[in-house]
Amino acid sequence: QVQLVESGGGLVQAGGSLRLSCAASGRPFSKDAMGWFRQAPGKEREFVAGISGSGGRTWYADSVKGRFTISRDNAKNTVYLQVNNLKPEDTAVYYCNTVNSHNQGVLDAWGQGTLVTVSS
Repeated sequence: QVQLVESGGGLVQAGGSLRLSCAASGRPFSKDAMGWFRQAPGKEREFVAGISGSGGRTWYADSVKGRFTISRDNAKNTVYLQVNNLKPEDTAVYYCNTVNSHNQGVLDAWGQGTLVTVSS
């Protein structure tokens, strides 16, 4: 059974940093593009960042370019999101999932997410 478990969120001041982790289990994910998504209160879930199976290609939503960095460790079946220079508008629950060419999450089995709260 596929499972995605996000961790690393917390409360930080504007300008602060966090490192989010997503541990995937149930099968190997080294051939899957993986992505981070977020959902702010009262808003739809949105794409944040993606990474190819090998890790050689990354892409980002315009709102986070230059501040967020996605990476992965296929040996650990884990994907990371380094979030720097956080802004109050980055406050959201962050999720990971496999991602398709339309930057949509593919698996039905979304995790519980990890909450990032940025104070001004």
